[in-house]
Amino acid sequence: MDVVVRRLGRVDYEPTFQAMQDFTATRTADTPDELWVVEHPPVYTLGQAGKPEHVLRDVGIPLVRIDRGGQVTYHGPGQVVIYLLLDLPRLKIKVRELVSAIEQAVIDLLGELGVVAERRDGAPGVYVGDAKIAALGLRIRNGCSYHGVSLNVDMDLSPFDAINPCGYAGLKVIQTRDLNLPLTAHEAGERLSQHLLQQLEQKHG
Repeated sequence: MDVVVRRLGRVDYEPTFQAMQDFTATRTADTPDELWVVEHPPVYTLGQAGKPEHVLRDVGIPLVRIDRGGQVTYHGPGQVVIYLLLDLPRLKIKVRELVSAIEQAVIDLLGELGVVAERRDGAPGVYVGDAKIAALGLRIRNGCSYHGVSLNVDMDLSPFDAINPCGYAGLKVIQTRDLNLPLTAHEAGERLSQHLLQQLEQKHG
C-alpha cells in the first residue's frame, strides 16, 4: 500500500481546502493516496449542515463554510491536522471503517504515551474523560475521501470558548499538553501519521 505523506507545515486554511478539492476532482485510478500533515493559523470551519448559531460570539477569527460533515470546529497553531486523501474502493475500506481507523490511530498514539482515550457513540472524535482531544470530519466524493482529523497538542484553547465545539454546548476540549505529554505539534503529526498508515494497512490487508 503506497501512501505519500506530505508535511506542509503551517499553511492558510482556504488554499489548503481548495487544494484538497482540486486533488480529489482531478485524481485518477492511478493517483497515489496522500496524507497531508499541516497546522493552520486561527480559523473556524463550519460543516455543510453546520448551524451558524453554534458560533456564540465574534472573537475576530475568520469562519469558513466547508463541505465536510459535522458542525463548527476550530483550527489553530499547536494543533496538528492530517488530511486523508484516499481512494476508498481501491483500499477496500468503507467510510465507517475509515472513521474507526482514524479514531483508533489517535487512541493508539495516546495509549503509547500512557493516556487512555476512547470513542463515543454518535459523536465522532476521540475523548479523554469527558473532554474532546481530537475532532474528525470527512467528505467522500466519487469514492475518495478528503478532510480528516485534528489533534489538540500545544495550543491556545480559548477560541473553543466562543463556539459549541462540534455542535455540543459546553463540550470540554483538552490537549496533550494538559496531560503532561511533552509533544510538539510536529512530533504529534509524525507519530499520528505513522499510526494512520498502520491502521490503513490493517484495514486494507
